[in-house]
Parts: sequence; C-alpha cells; structure tokens
Amino acid sequence: MFRYLRLFRADILSAQPAKLYRARMAEFKTPFFRSYMINDPDLIRLILNERPDDFPKSDRIGAGLRPLLGASVFLTNGDLWKQQRRIIDPAFAGGRLRDTFPAIKAAGDAAVARMAPLADGTPQDIEPETSHAAADVIFRTLFSVPIEDRVATDVFAAFKIYQRTQPILNLAAFIPGPRWMPRFFRRDTRMTARLIRRLITDMTTRRLAEITAGIAPDDLATKIMTTADPETGQTFDVPQMVDQVAIFFLAGHETSAAALSWTLYLLAMHPDWQDRLALESQAWDGSFAGLSGLRAVRDVFRESLRLYPPVPMMVRETKRPEVFRKRSVKVGAQVVLSPWHLHRHERIWDNPDAFDPNRWQTENGKNGQRTGYMPFSAGPRVCTGAGFAMIEGVVLLAQLLSAYRFELVKERPPVPVAHLTVRTAGGMWLRISPRSAA
Repeated sequence: MFRYLRLFRADILSAQPAKLYRARMAEFKTPFFRSYMINDPDLIRLILNERPDDFPKSDRIGAGLRPLLGASVFLTNGDLWKQQRRIIDPAFAGGRLRDTFPAIKAAGDAAVARMAPLADGTPQDIEPETSHAAADVIFRTLFSVPIEDRVATDVFAAFKIYQRTQPILNLAAFIPGPRWMPRFFRRDTRMTARLIRRLITDMTTRRLAEITAGIAPDDLATKIMTTADPETGQTFDVPQMVDQVAIFFLAGHETSAAALSWTLYLLAMHPDWQDRLALESQAWDGSFAGLSGLRAVRDVFRESLRLYPPVPMMVRETKRPEVFRKRSVKVGAQVVLSPWHLHRHERIWDNPDAFDPNRWQTENGKNGQRTGYMPFSAGPRVCTGAGFAMIEGVVLLAQLLSAYRFELVKERPPVPVAHLTVRTAGGMWLRISPRSAA
C-alpha cells in the first residue's frame, strides 16, 4: 500500500497495476486501516446516490487540507454540510450561470492577450498560463476584480506555492488520530495557508461592508453572503465565508487550470481535432446563447475530463458494517472512488485509453456517462460548480483555439502526477503560434 501511494504521487500512469482497470473492487491492507477501491457502478451508485449519509467524506484526506479550507463545504459532513449547500447552491443555479458569463469571457479575452508574446513557436510551459486564466475567472466571477488586482495577485502567488507543497496524499491520510494530533505539514504549507486565508479575509470583510452600505456588485460573493438558509434563517459570517471562498478558489481555479492544460495537450496530439475546434470556435458569435453551437468543443472537453480527471480520487468512510461484493467491510473502512480508474475502466468504455470525442455521441459513451463518469462526483455531493466549470472550460478553449495553434514538444512529454489535482511533474510544454482567422 505504501509503495503504491508513493508511486501514485510520482507518476499516476506508471503506478497503476493493469488489473485495477478491470477490477470491480480492490482491497488494500495497512497496519492502520482497510481501504477498498470501488469501480462497480452499482456500489458507486449506492455510496454516492442512494445512501450518501452512510458514507461521509473521510477525514484522512480532509486533515491535510484543513489548514487552508477550514470547515468549508468540501470537508464537512452531515447537517453542517447540508446547511452550507442550502446557502451556496442558489448562487450556481441555472439562471445565475448566464450572469457569470461576461466575467468568464472577459477573463478569456485577457488570457488571449497575455499569451500573445508567447506565441513565437518556441517551447512554452502552459501550466502557468492556464492557472492564471482560471484564477482570473474566479476573481472576476466571485469578487468582480481581475487578477491584476493587487490582493487577487497576492492570493494567486501564494496558492501556487501551496498547491505544490501540499499533496493530496499525506501523513494524515495514513495514520488515524484526533484532529489535535500533529500532522507535520511543511513550513511553506502552513505559511501559505495562513497568508491565503488572511488575504481572503480582507476581501470578504470589505465585501460585507459594501453589502451593508448597499454598494456591493451583484456577483457570486454577494449572492452567497446575502443568501439565508431557508431552514434556519442564518447567513455565513466572515470566518465561514472565508472557508467557502478558499474551496471555491481551490476547486474553481486548480481543477479548471489542470483540465484546460490537459485538453490543450490532447489537442496538440490530435491536430485534426484541434483544427475542427478552431473552425467551430471562430464561427461562435461570442454570446451566451451561441455556446450551444460549440458541440465539438464541449465533447472534447468532456473527453479530456475523462482521460485526465482533475481530482483523481475521492475518499469516503463507512459508518456501519457493510457487505461489498460478498465481502464484509467494517466500520471506519476507507472507500476510495477513483475517477482515474473508472474513466479508463475496460468493462465500461470501448477503447478506454484512446482520445475519442466522438464516443459521446455513441451508445457506449452515453452509457459510460451514466455509469462510469464522475469528474465532478455525483449524487447530493456533486460539485455545486459543475455547470459553471463546463461553461468556463468551453469558453476558454474556444477563445484560445480561435487565436492560437498548439503543437507538441516531443522531447518534453508531460508526466501526470497527483498534487492537489492531476498536474505534471515538469510542466506542460507546447509550442504556441498565431492562428489566422477563418
């Protein structure tokens, strides 16, 4: 188990035994706990959809993220989590997505402009660029400020350090113990978590004052901070809002940046698809209504999320004795749901390792989406920003592909590794050149 987890952090692809892509379930034994990787669609549905309260999020992963995320919706369970979702979900309802579109598009326009000096055909690491673009989207939609805002820039810089120093797997993921038990975080991890939270506190406090004065912009932060829980009448105070903003930044920035990088890499590997998407993107009129015409862009983004899901694993815990596939499972066992394996599972997908955006129009693709596709989780705990993320990904891709061509740097292939998300060991190196208008 320890050898496997060490390899998982070093190179996700090389760490995986081939049998895990065929297995319905795998059991891992350690001196401290039992862990079960679940790839059986019926069991996944039981855990995420039918009885989610019986399988709360495991604190073995949460303990490593709590210095930054506090008691955010990403880490909580039970009644507290349900209250948080009742307050947050209205901000991401269907009608609100249209309201966020101008800010997303403005961030994409800024990303296209920033990339111009890099479009000279020489090898470029695009991960800093996709991270910058995704962070810009978050700040524009959440607080109505571009990434060039001084505080936004400081948060972004601190988070770049944090996400590299805090892997998804850490000591707390292995050794059970109370929350006060030392977790031996790296000094940079502790320092950057405190800095990020202090900066977010400043932004949130200012926004609360603007709301009180009646001058707050109608963005996501205002919507969330002014929404009362329909059952209790409570709203988030500043510390609670800081927790939520931290996870919005983590989920909305880090995962989107990873997804965008891997999609551009896959398109560089398949220039025929890239040219097709460029033509479709250049025909887009730039409107929210016109997004429905970006069908190929959407299918490519979905296929990228299948092959390189930003969050490679989710961990739940059993609250009562269970029986999984005729095997007894004790209370406190760890239940690993792995999009990385499920999305490439040989029993679910035809030609699972191939890049094939056309699969989403086939019966196998549609069935796979129902039974073996969960880049945003599923059930009541599905990511509240899933719809937002799909719009963001399609918009940014369309804008970048309209303006630029991306080509492989064959001597520097990316190696996928698990940090907080599926990133690369040494960067995502591509050649960028201007693309002539259609």
